[in-house]
Formats: sequence, structure tokens, C-alpha cells
Amino acid sequence: MTTQNTTTDNKSIVQQALTALVATGDVDALAPLLRDDFVHHRPDSTTSTKTQWLDDVQTALVPLADMQVEIQHLLADGDHVVMHSRRWLPGGEPAIAVVDIWRLDGGLIAEGWEIIEPLAQVGANMVWWEPADH
Repeated sequence: MTTQNTTTDNKSIVQQALTALVATGDVDALAPLLRDDFVHHRPDSTTSTKTQWLDDVQTALVPLADMQVEIQHLLADGDHVVMHSRRWLPGGEPAIAVVDIWRLDGGLIAEGWEIIEPLAQVGANMVWWEPADH
């Protein structure tokens, strides 16, 4: 298999995982696409196992059952796939931008990183380096 085929296959696996999750609202559709030793990394440096992460996703799906997901970018390079999406609840708010980074191994998702930004806070987050007014 060529690198181009691997990259394309990895993009397809990630897109299949998200589509299955959104379509069914059930992590049972997502679980077979994750390695048993899957690790999910949060921006605060905490991690969770496959079971812990799937439990967290299932819990989040209850209040977010009607969430809409629009994929903005799906990029792949070798065993890494990056997905940038916009997600919102009915009525358009609250809306978030999400960047997921996935590492695949042997046709399964082995690791995931996630950054979520509420779109209402984008302006404030664009100037995080400026000193706070006192």
C-alpha cells in the first residue's frame, strides 16, 4: 500500500467514525474503529482510555443529541488525520469550533487530541497575549 492510499484510507476511517457517531448517536458505532489501547488527550494534559472516553462521549451525546456537525477541513498526512469542524445546537447557538487530531495504526484510531472553542469567545481568545486591563 502506498503512502497516498494509507492517507486516503485514514481520512475515510475518521470520516466514517464521525458519520457513524452522528448518524446513530451511539458510541457502539464508533467503538470498533478505535484500538483497544486508544488514548484520548485533552488540552489540560489529562488523558482517558478507550472505555473512559467512550463513556464521556455517550454522556455528552444525551444533551447534544440534535447537534449539527459541519466538517470544514479534513486533512491527512500519513498516520495522522486532522478534522476542523463547526458544531451547533438547533437554533444556531451555542456554536463551537473543534479541531480533532487523530493518529491511526493498523486501520484503527489509536490516539486522539481535541481542542474546542466556543465561537462566542473567539474575539477574546484572539488577544490572549495582551496584558489584562486593571
